[in-house]
Amino acid sequence: HAGIEACLASARIGFRTLLVTQSIDTIGRLSCNPAVGGLAKGNMVREVDALGGEMARLIDQTMIQFRILNRRRGPAVQAPRAQADKFSYSRLAKETVERQQGLDVFMDTVVDILDIEDSEAVSGRRVCGVLTRRGIRFAARAVVLTTGTFMDGKIFIGEYDAPEGRLGEPGAFGLGEKLREKGFRMGRLKTGTPARVKASSLDFSKMEIQPGDEIIVPFSFMNEDDPVLSRREQVSCYITYTSEVTHEIIRRNMDRSPLYGGKIVGRGPRYCPSIEDKVVRFPDRDRHHVFVEPEGLGTEEMYLNGLSSSLPEDVQKDFIHSVPGLENAVVMRPAYAVEYDYIDPLQLRTSLESRLMDGLFIAGQTNGTSGYEEAAAQGIVAGINAAQKLRGESPLVLGRSEAYTGVLIDDLVTRGTKEPYRMFTSRAEYRLNLRSDNADERLTEYGFKAGLASGERFQRLYDKTRRVGVLKELLASRSYAEKNALQALKMPEVIIESMKDEIPEISSFSEAVRTRAELEVKYEGYIRRQDSAVRRQEHLEKVTIPIDFDYSAVQGLSSESREKLVSVRPENVGQASRISGIRPSDIAVLLLYLQK
Repeated sequence: HAGIEACLASARIGFRTLLVTQSIDTIGRLSCNPAVGGLAKGNMVREVDALGGEMARLIDQTMIQFRILNRRRGPAVQAPRAQADKFSYSRLAKETVERQQGLDVFMDTVVDILDIEDSEAVSGRRVCGVLTRRGIRFAARAVVLTTGTFMDGKIFIGEYDAPEGRLGEPGAFGLGEKLREKGFRMGRLKTGTPARVKASSLDFSKMEIQPGDEIIVPFSFMNEDDPVLSRREQVSCYITYTSEVTHEIIRRNMDRSPLYGGKIVGRGPRYCPSIEDKVVRFPDRDRHHVFVEPEGLGTEEMYLNGLSSSLPEDVQKDFIHSVPGLENAVVMRPAYAVEYDYIDPLQLRTSLESRLMDGLFIAGQTNGTSGYEEAAAQGIVAGINAAQKLRGESPLVLGRSEAYTGVLIDDLVTRGTKEPYRMFTSRAEYRLNLRSDNADERLTEYGFKAGLASGERFQRLYDKTRRVGVLKELLASRSYAEKNALQALKMPEVIIESMKDEIPEISSFSEAVRTRAELEVKYEGYIRRQDSAVRRQEHLEKVTIPIDFDYSAVQGLSSESREKLVSVRPENVGQASRISGIRPSDIAVLLLYLQK
């Protein structure tokens, strides 16, 4: 998903681009959960769309269920999520890539990044191409590396293991060794996926039904007014629960787990643990959720979200059959864990360009993240910045107050990660500004300047923003419940939909315009305070630090902070202030020195 966005961005901006992939048939595969979006993740999908990316359009065309998560809570923590028909999603992604003008696709495995010494390069070395397993050399002035879980990938199912990046697909070997030889710090991470079971073997009457929302809100801003997309037929998901019997089966077989037996050395995702992890870490819990989700319209496969595991297949069958509704479940694909190499993201600049090799950009799970959405967000930024590099222009660097994508990249390159990084709303200081409904307002201009967002998209944003203003003016001129309508809308119990009877003109505005206007009015005071905090932080972001800055010359810095600053090489004082363990007093000393 990082590679798709990166290669499409590069080609659409106008550079001749090659996508080298191990398997053309698996482009865009949803290898784990057949869903796109979620808390903070849905916001990033809309950010990718606002920049001119593809993920939102792919899920709009292939979704089979849509929901707004946290609808009863505030807008800062609401987000869209959709179940996908995973086969249609992958097929459409493949077609989009293959039909893109200026983009070629080639099936092979990259085993080395080619580089040469260059005295003008900041790092002293410059990328010049790649070498494939079959011995083919492709020359390139910029390379975006997106290896997913395949670099030295290895899967585990109980006592069984195999050199694969996904079940049935070989890993990518050779590249990790070459990167280590070039000085890259590498590590091992682990993730996993649950079993898939046959729908006709399940008893849905024992589960809670989870229908989709009545009205679909498309992910792509270009599809906001499409009546076909917003009213399509949806399928249901289901919820069931593990039991103490389930947990006892797992405890009894824990010695057969490669995770607890020492075969797996990579650290797994803290926020998406395997079922055996949950049983060990939460011994007081007598049950855990299991979300039973369809993988598509043309398949019997159902995804058991919450039962990720690396236990042997016989144990998997036993604990699956202990779950209500799954007593007779027929397993079609077993659960498994996968371990793979990643690159320490502290070796990257905020543009996602490597500090060790000019022209090499790295994105997706290669940087230690998890999730399709985090990958896509990095991919489009890497693709844009590879093009910016070739044009001799400044890179696109999104601030933490501008996008979840900015929070994601800043966290990676400033703090690094020792476990698969997943985006949450709690990671963003300014999350009320980073709502899913206003991603177009925040980022379309960046996409337009980069050459990705079309003139039509820019015009649609202008028209929408103008209509929001017109609607607010209408409310300011009318009364509702014996109050000024604009002031009344600020009250928590008043929603704009309830005003239609007294102010029928409201119905002439689209739902997207009504939503944007309502949120801007209701949260005006909070947003104003947040904007004030953003301006204070921007002062630090504007104080840049030279790439070759000598921290030993700054008297008064603690030795620990000096060591961390040298390791991360922050690009400005704002970034320096976010390095884990850096004291405010050290930032004050650094700021004073730089200002002098």
